[in-house]
Amino acid sequence: MNKVLLVGRITKDPEVRRTNNDVAFVGFTLAINRRFKNSQTGEREADFIQCSAFRSQAEFMEKFVKKGAMLSIEGSMRVRKVDDNGATRSVTDVIVEDIAILDSNNKERGETSDDNKETQELVANAQKRVKSDDLGF
Repeated sequence: MNKVLLVGRITKDPEVRRTNNDVAFVGFTLAINRRFKNSQTGEREADFIQCSAFRSQAEFMEKFVKKGAMLSIEGSMRVRKVDDNGATRSVTDVIVEDIAILDSNNKERGETSDDNKETQELVANAQKRVKSDDLGF
């Protein structure tokens, strides 16, 4: 079984790109705080996990997700080989199957409560969750 569940903050605004077959996708990084502090520095460290969302999930993210938003991601781990200037290396990322916005982090972006209400209404209208059942494969 290949199942991943992550909760963290997105590191930048998502931008939809298209594959050669015109499939929408977003590659993004999720910053996830570790549960413990570094024993030497006393600082809490974070891991930065590469993720990929496709089709309606990618379009959903572009419309409703902004840098700093707290997301819950369910998906599967993928390892692929890439050519890096003649050297082959492995790249690991999470393929998103389900996504939920847990906290949009509007205060850090300087939005007012009216902006926040409007954002919440838009997200509610989009049903806030996009599942892989909606993707058609």
